[in-house]
Amino acid sequence: MKKGLRFSTRFQPIAVHSWTFILAFTLAAGLLAPVYGQEAVSKVVVEHNVMIPAGDSVLLATDIYRPALDGQPLGSPLPLLLQRTPYGKSSERFIPQATYFASQGYVVALQDLRGRYASGGTFTKYNPLEAPDGAHTVEWLAKLPYVDGRVAMWGTSYGAHTQADASKLRPKGLSAMVINMGGMANAWGHAVRQGGAFELGRELTWAFRQIPIEIDDPVVKAHFEREQVDDWYQAWPFRRGLNPLSIAPNFESYLLEEFTHGDYDDYWKEIGINWEEYYDQTADVPMVHIGGWYDIFLRGTIDNYLELSKRQTAPKWLVIGPWTHSGNERTYAGDVDFGPTAAIPDFHSGYQIRWFDYLLKGKRSDGIPEKPVQLFVMGTGEGSKNEAGRLNHGGYWLETDSWPLPDAVPTTFYFHADGSLSTQLPDREMPSTTFTFDPNHPVPTLGGNVSARVKDGAFDQRERPDFTGSNPPYLPLRARSDVVVFQTEPLEEDMQIIGPVTVRLFVSSTAEDTDFTVKLLDVYPPSADFPAGFDMNLTDAIMRMSYRNSRHERGLINPGEVYELTIEPFPTANVFKKGHRIRIDISSSNFPRWDVNPNTGEPFGSSRRTVTADNTVFHSAERPSQVILPVAPIRGNGKDF
Repeated sequence: MKKGLRFSTRFQPIAVHSWTFILAFTLAAGLLAPVYGQEAVSKVVVEHNVMIPAGDSVLLATDIYRPALDGQPLGSPLPLLLQRTPYGKSSERFIPQATYFASQGYVVALQDLRGRYASGGTFTKYNPLEAPDGAHTVEWLAKLPYVDGRVAMWGTSYGAHTQADASKLRPKGLSAMVINMGGMANAWGHAVRQGGAFELGRELTWAFRQIPIEIDDPVVKAHFEREQVDDWYQAWPFRRGLNPLSIAPNFESYLLEEFTHGDYDDYWKEIGINWEEYYDQTADVPMVHIGGWYDIFLRGTIDNYLELSKRQTAPKWLVIGPWTHSGNERTYAGDVDFGPTAAIPDFHSGYQIRWFDYLLKGKRSDGIPEKPVQLFVMGTGEGSKNEAGRLNHGGYWLETDSWPLPDAVPTTFYFHADGSLSTQLPDREMPSTTFTFDPNHPVPTLGGNVSARVKDGAFDQRERPDFTGSNPPYLPLRARSDVVVFQTEPLEEDMQIIGPVTVRLFVSSTAEDTDFTVKLLDVYPPSADFPAGFDMNLTDAIMRMSYRNSRHERGLINPGEVYELTIEPFPTANVFKKGHRIRIDISSSNFPRWDVNPNTGEPFGSSRRTVTADNTVFHSAERPSQVILPVAPIRGNGKDF
């Protein structure tokens, strides 16, 4: 079990039973009335810091919101909606939503996680104790006299993980879940590690942000005002006790554990960072799995939907929009806009209530899809520049009965020596391309599924000053000698890709360990708004060669030997329009999203040196490197929310 940093609690571990009216505070703050309406606010009362026992000596601080009439809470039993969060239940982030939900006829509970804010105990990220804490909370709340025995959960990101954790222990009373962008299927496969590499940008940024928020100490705040995470990416890997995180040893410990635990062992099977090991014991309740094409948890969102649908009888839904992490209410991701229908403007209010009204009260509305899978297919826009300076990429909503789409045809596109990408097998001439990978000059991260200070979403793949790792003269990534480009001729007609993407590479290296990265792009031709065109990233991935065979055990490679790799970027859905090109970029780094491989083969965290590697991609008839894309017929049957 990981040890955490102990924080002092601000309240005594006793139940608080005084009712506090929320109306005066919220209207004075100007938070709720403009968003949810004054009428909704006046119908709710809240009881602060009800201390719920976690099963050990720890008490968990919980605010309970109840519908009210004439200032008195309703006595008739109602279903309860629960969110457990590490970000402060009393913050402006949660109060408006909880108040609105309660005004719609639900009891609502917001709870600080163990060791956070008003709750007792010790906090550490992805604590395995969160599962029993959540289960105890669900069962305790379900027994309240004004609750009808049903508890549903909702939340985004960490609030989604806490739902998954509780469900793994099948608590009595758990009745439904709306899981938005979280609930990792397996942290080794996405969000913390991927393909053996470490999600440096996301994990280090989260620690830098949380330490000064959670430790109420002016020295700590001053420390992190001075030290900027962008600067410290360059100093990775950290040495224990010699970095900014050392001021909070538990943050330093969990981060270095995540980094140095390369093999998929019991560490990665802990209940707090793994769902796939616990699918069979998960509560069989209705679930809505919501994700974004540019969200770091997309792989888990899809895997959780698929695997739980197979094992369980309660209905499951999958909704994926063109969003970055938590971007459900935006029409854009990065520098690309997908049109007005891409956003769910009331996602944090009416949209989720419509789901709970359906799941708990049987009230079906227009916002509930008729089919279990609802996808936003990107790419039907005209490609102009909007007033915000973003590319109008467009798109439409598609409803379907299953994922992947049954009529999507896996189509193989082969890499050729001249840099072309086509469905024809390559010939025997010039069978390979070799590039030099220098760990001291990595390819910068320009968007993607990042979820951190590193900008996420869709961007023109050209270096620029506001991206970490970019350097003058800020040329396109395709101009770099360590980026190998394969692209189609301009398409003669629109081509729609919906589903999983698979890249098969035949490669070798002069090093004992190195990485290979892949990226799928939609290449716009030059236009009046974008004279140089627009190289739009769709999805990418990485494979560390020492984990080429499996995630269970690291194994170095023999320099010069040819290996076959299978790399699986996150799925996507995009229409490549006539005149565009489909492009695959191959390289060996994507920094700071992933840590840079030093190419030495030394144990993780111990290397103080780097070596350059000559990495080779083969593209011959005998070794046909390729990408397999799911080509789906264009039917024009999109459906907007």
